[in-house]
Amino acid sequence: MITMVAYMLAVIVIGLAFARRANRSSEAYFLGGRSLGPWVTAMSAEASDMSGWLLMGLPGLAYWCGIADASWTAIGLAVGTYINWLITSRRLRRYSEKAGNAITLPEFFSNRFHEKSRVIMTIAALFILIFFTVYAASCLVTCGKLFSTLFGLDYIPMMIIGAVFVLIYTIVGGFLAESASDFMQAIVMITALVIIVVTGTLAAGGLGAVLDNAQSIPGFLEFFGVATPVTDAAGVQQVVNGVPQFGEAGVYGLLNIVSMMAWGLGYFGMPQVLLRFMAIRSEHELAASRRIATVWVLISLVVAVFIGIVGRSLYPTALTTASEAENVFIVLSTNLLPPLLAGLVMAGILAATISSSDSYLLIAASAFAKNIYQGLMRRESTDKQVLIISRVALLVITLVAIVIALDENSVIFTIVSFAWAGFGATFGPLMLFSLFWKRINRAGAIAGMVGGGCMVFFWNLVISKLGGIWDIYELLPAFLFSCLCIVVVSLATAPPSEEIQAEFEEVREGHK
Repeated sequence: MITMVAYMLAVIVIGLAFARRANRSSEAYFLGGRSLGPWVTAMSAEASDMSGWLLMGLPGLAYWCGIADASWTAIGLAVGTYINWLITSRRLRRYSEKAGNAITLPEFFSNRFHEKSRVIMTIAALFILIFFTVYAASCLVTCGKLFSTLFGLDYIPMMIIGAVFVLIYTIVGGFLAESASDFMQAIVMITALVIIVVTGTLAAGGLGAVLDNAQSIPGFLEFFGVATPVTDAAGVQQVVNGVPQFGEAGVYGLLNIVSMMAWGLGYFGMPQVLLRFMAIRSEHELAASRRIATVWVLISLVVAVFIGIVGRSLYPTALTTASEAENVFIVLSTNLLPPLLAGLVMAGILAATISSSDSYLLIAASAFAKNIYQGLMRRESTDKQVLIISRVALLVITLVAIVIALDENSVIFTIVSFAWAGFGATFGPLMLFSLFWKRINRAGAIAGMVGGGCMVFFWNLVISKLGGIWDIYELLPAFLFSCLCIVVVSLATAPPSEEIQAEFEEVREGHK
């Protein structure tokens, strides 16, 4: 408790330190005045991206059914991270400034196609509001599980306390405070992961003992197989004579692998990462940021998956449902470390949650205040009015996220995967085509966004229920469908104006 309270106070101090700079203008509040250095850009992008599921969702997945799902997801994310930094970052940094100095993603897309009616901006802002509210809810679930598990208190009050803390901090400090604290939180997260994996491995009798235990479970340590816990009707794993029961190993085929690796496609449409590309002070510093981000991601993902394996070796019967399995990091920390150090490690989960939820809330609020309120409803509104409306929007979005997060049995990984697919399919193809295809026009952009976003819902709620080959991660089919919509509609309608094409060429030539 002492360690975690101290950590939360440090985060608040950061917010207050940046409050004055953040409130100078909406650009300073929402994008930090494009002043981030390479280290802060890289670390804050990855910390806000990974969220609590890195320390809870991913280890929980590995603990529950072995390394296949978790590892292929991690591989897809690592590859997606690197490629996104490599091909997207520099051109987006330049194009967002060229396109009317856009400071939000909806504004960039709207300015990119020289919109007057702001249709693209409105659709993009609405999708951001929907998916980031769901995303923020996953962070609140993490907060609730963390505090209720640690202190033996009820889930709902703990979740609400976490929400209030994040809300106050985000309202005060804006993007600069969020990015600075995310830098600190990225360090705390990776430190916590390494401490737990080393301590847990030693407590389990060494690396050999951990791997021997994993190999004794059918399909647990296979890349092309998956462990299948034997559960009752309520989803609780059966335990006989102190031994958790597993059935025969399931087959993990090519379709499963492609489905999980498709997580990497999400990066091209992830606002919290793309905004960091737009906010760095110079595009020439992006190469350094790419290296820093890639190394951080590789270490974090590998260690997070291995924590699940270590947890299954040390505490095989402690977590008997898929939802409970996401507490494996907490169980290891509280059982293996002295309270003060355990508090520091637990602050890693808090860090992951705060670093993501503040990003999600701020981007969602900016989508409403800057893009819907000022861009559509009251174009003559002042900067001060936009900042006031953004804070009201923050409150409302947080309240909706709290309602979504009321179910303490929610599986964080499941919530995150849906929101990730939503962003990846709605904005990913549009971002790539906007940056690299001169022929894309406004109609194609609208078709791609609407088609991709709606397909995520349709595939998740309808098609995947058919099972078999249709039961794949909705991001992949929705991403491909969005690409198809963009190309077909753009080619079937008039090409973009010469002015838009000239601007595209100017950005491309500058990029070379």
